[in-house]
Amino acid sequence: MATEPRPLPHPPPVTATELSTTRNSLRFWQLMVAGSIAGSVEHMAMFPIDTVKTHMQARSSSCPIKTSLTVRQAVGSILKSNGPSALYRGIGAMGLGAGPAHAVYFSFYETCKKFLSRGNPNNASAHAVSGVCATIASDAVFTPMDMVKQRLQLSGGGYNGVWDCVKRVLREEGFGAFYASYRTTVLMNAPFTAVHFVSYEAAKRALIEVSPSSVDDGRLIVHATAGAAAGALAASVTTPLDVVKTQLQCQGVSGCDRFKSGSIGDVFKTIVKKDGYRGLIRGWIPRMLFHAPAAAICWSTYEAGKTFFHEFNQS
Repeated sequence: MATEPRPLPHPPPVTATELSTTRNSLRFWQLMVAGSIAGSVEHMAMFPIDTVKTHMQARSSSCPIKTSLTVRQAVGSILKSNGPSALYRGIGAMGLGAGPAHAVYFSFYETCKKFLSRGNPNNASAHAVSGVCATIASDAVFTPMDMVKQRLQLSGGGYNGVWDCVKRVLREEGFGAFYASYRTTVLMNAPFTAVHFVSYEAAKRALIEVSPSSVDDGRLIVHATAGAAAGALAASVTTPLDVVKTQLQCQGVSGCDRFKSGSIGDVFKTIVKKDGYRGLIRGWIPRMLFHAPAAAICWSTYEAGKTFFHEFNQS
């Protein structure tokens, strides 16, 4: 009597964790390239909103930049004084800084996360610490160009492009001016990044668990949605330090305040004395409008780059 042929066993399905682990085992240079592209795309796409935020945060009661605290009036003031091109002033400095900084940012994050998490995708503390380490390294690369970018964004900066700004700052204020806000930037971005990465990883896991059959770690919509939620939350809780950073980077430009010291406490006191505690949350709306879609763009672009390199390595 003939026996029925046994069905061949199917290979076990690849889980989201296994897929993520495989895609995270890329070469260091591949992580840097993917991060560089993601950072450049993110900042270039959202640059006009960043310009509006800078104008709103640099304004003080003694500053002649009479932008209102509302987004609509700030945009109207910029367009009226210099036209639509003013929304893109300083984009060259952003292009020079964003790519290298994000290359360092993501490669350091992935390397630290792999070392600290020990293969556990639910290790929130490892994600937070990895994000802080990535921030300290990337801010050292990005802070000088961020300072140049913000000075060029202000309509009355008086600089003729990126290199003119770099040369004049070196000649008039010295090399230290490029890092005047570095401590504030790190103190702002450390909690920002910790909240951002923990929220991102948690949101990504939650989305995958809601519908594991139709959603996996390779779907860009997962990274875009999780990134947007994480970016908005992190931006909302770190706005006061971002205001301090902008004031430090733009001091003395267009008549804005110049501080006797570069201490965060001195800037905080000056802002509160002149504008009240409300002055510490100036620009929070455009900041959230920037970081939510920016994080969605950045994470989806970054993960698309990782997927490309994973397939490239396999082939």
